[in-house]
Amino acid sequence: MSTYYKLERVREMADGDTDFIAALADAFLEEVPEDAERLKNAVAEEDYEEAYQAAHKMKPTVDLFELGVLDKLIEVQDWGKFEQTDKDVSEQLEIVLTAVANATEEMRADFNK
Repeated sequence: MSTYYKLERVREMADGDTDFIAALADAFLEEVPEDAERLKNAVAEEDYEEAYQAAHKMKPTVDLFELGVLDKLIEVQDWGKFEQTDKDVSEQLEIVLTAVANATEEMRADFNK
């Protein structure tokens, strides 16, 4: 039983196709940690456009695997989109990065990657 991510919506989307589920997990493992690193660097450099782009790209996958941090990711995305120079999103970012790291580690173990 997964602790840091959920497969209910993935299974529903895959309609029982285990190869498709594995392919979605592979896509998560290939893209989301890389995008999270991009997001981390963009926030640190106050690169609003890059932060927006990285967060926006991550949203559907984070939502599909139900990491439970979509609201925090949207806050970081909006920080970038609206160039909220007066707002500190470091706490939200850390929550997102931790969730991604935990889900990635667990998914690698669950899918033998």
